Order: sequence, then structure tokens, then C-alpha cells
Amino acid sequence: MLTAPRLAHLTPNWFAVVMGTGIIAVATSSLPVNLPGRRGIALMFWILAVALLAVLVTAFAVHWIRHTEHARDYARSTTMFPFYGALPMAVLTVGAGTAAVGSTVLPAGLAFAVAGTLWAIGTIGGLATSAVMATRLRAVADRGTPVPAWLMPVVPPMVSAATGAALVTHLPEGPARAAMLAGCYALFTLALVFALFIVALIAAEFRDGGLPPLQALPTMWIPLGIVGQSIAAANNLGTAAGHAVGHDTATALHLFGLGYGLLMGTVMIVVIAAVCVLTARAFRQGLTFTMSWWSFIFPVGACAVGMGAFGVAGDFEIPRLLSAGLLGALVVAWCVVAVHTAHRLRTRALPAPA
Repeated sequence: MLTAPRLAHLTPNWFAVVMGTGIIAVATSSLPVNLPGRRGIALMFWILAVALLAVLVTAFAVHWIRHTEHARDYARSTTMFPFYGALPMAVLTVGAGTAAVGSTVLPAGLAFAVAGTLWAIGTIGGLATSAVMATRLRAVADRGTPVPAWLMPVVPPMVSAATGAALVTHLPEGPARAAMLAGCYALFTLALVFALFIVALIAAEFRDGGLPPLQALPTMWIPLGIVGQSIAAANNLGTAAGHAVGHDTATALHLFGLGYGLLMGTVMIVVIAAVCVLTARAFRQGLTFTMSWWSFIFPVGACAVGMGAFGVAGDFEIPRLLSAGLLGALVVAWCVVAVHTAHRLRTRALPAPA
């Protein structure tokens, strides 16, 4: 149980637990392969993600009220601030799960109203973390080494673009749908450009200074989050365009999604192979559990969702099967990381000073 004194060191990276749990619900519900029991699995993980989000939001509010100085120190920290991006992504992921899974057990109108509200909150929060990261980037670069976690504050707008596509058809026909679609493409572009800039900084650092320390190596999986979510966004928006804009424009956007999915899907496979090799080597060198292990979860889920969206948009069998394989690996990884996290909570090893 998280008592008030233990909440002194409740850092924003804890919201990665919600992200990782919620993405399983989203990936399972959207899986383009008919596996037995997947609806029940999706519902279970969605309910768990909702509960975790409620608990963590409450605990985080207590953290800021009762341990304000600790909270401010973490917000100012070049190491910890980037993880504030996990908070809007957690909200967006639960919102996406509410639209995809919650709508099967709740009245559809209520489910999509809640999903839309969570999308709006998460989008505003994600734009805020991106803006703060943009204003701090030079200072952060001067005081710290570029690391994959720097992507965390800039990924939320891409998650908004990917998840917002599901809301387009639930708006009134006409300008409202077109505006929502245009806004999602703007979020897609903003996140992609900013992410590519940060990836270039990180790549230059890896070239000159080598890989992150052993215990931080799981964060090497974080860039896959932007890859997977961007594939999902490009293809989900391309599909939604058929309900929002003219035929020619919708066809062009659909083809863009397929081309982007092919290009970034290839990149995704290469990156997954590379980080798998690096992770296996890290385990052989003695990698032990830290909260950074949650970096394994959401990015893999994002890739599963992205491949599923690409497979459906183009009616491609290989991406669909790849989506199912990634989902299977995701569930296994989530079980391992969740058990380790629960054990350290029970033994009061977590939360710990960052």
C-alpha cells in the first residue's frame, strides 16, 4: 500500500505502468487476427488500466500537495522531467481503450464521450509537455547527455493523432470531422518533426559517447513508441479520411498511410532486431530490475497497434501476423515486469528516491 510518506518519491515515470497496461487493451481489441478470448483479455486490461490511472492520479496529487519540494525538484530535474510525458500518454491510452473496449460494455454514447474527454485532456497535456521540452531543450542539452527518455514529452501528440482517428466518425458530418482530421494530421507532423530532431541528437551521442549505462539500457526501446504510433496514426487517419473529406483527398491520404507504413515498418523491424540483441547482451551482463523495464512494454504495444492498423488498411497478411506476434510477446513481457513491480511494492523497495 502507498502510504503518504512513501509518496514522497512517486515520480512521473510510474504512469508508464498505465501506458503499458492500457496499450494491451488497445492492441488486443484492434488485433486483426481472430484469437479466442481476446475480447475478455482486452476488457480485463482496460479495467485494470482505468483502476491504475485513478490510483496514480490520486497518489500523484497527494505527492504534489504533501511533498511539494520533492515534486518541484523532480519537475526541474533534467533526468526526471521527460517522464512527465508519460502522464498525458497514460490518459490518452485509457481514452483509446475506453473507445475500443469500454464501448462494448458501456452505452456507446457514454463511452465515446468519456473517450473524447480523455483525448482532449491528454492532447492538451501532451502539447504542454512538448512545449516545455522545446523551451528547455537547449538548457537540458547543456546540462545532460541526450538519452532516449527525451522522446517521452514529445510522443504524446503522436498518440493523440493515432487515437483521435477513432473519434472522427463520432463527430457530426461536415466541418467538424474535417477539422478533427486536420488537427490530428497537425499533431502527427508536430510530433514526427520534433521526434526526428531528438532522435538525431541521441544518435549523435551514441556515436560519440556509446550506449546508455547498463541499468538504463531498457530505455533504448522508447524510440519504437514513436515508430509504432506514427504507423498507427498514418493508417488510422488514412482510413478515417474516407468519412471526413472528398474522395481524391481521402485516397491520397490512404496511400500516404500505406507508403509510410511500409517505410517505417521496415525501420521498426530493423530497430526491434537491434534492441533485442542489445537487451539480451545487457541481461548477460547482469541487468537487474528497475522501473526502466516498463520501457519494454508500451513501445512494443505501439508497434503491435501500428502493424495491425497497417495490415487492415492495406489488407496485408504479414503485418497482421506480425501484430499478433508482437502482442503475444507484449503480454509475456508485461507479466514479467508487473510481477517484479508488485514484489518491490510489497517489500517497500518502491517507490524509491530517483
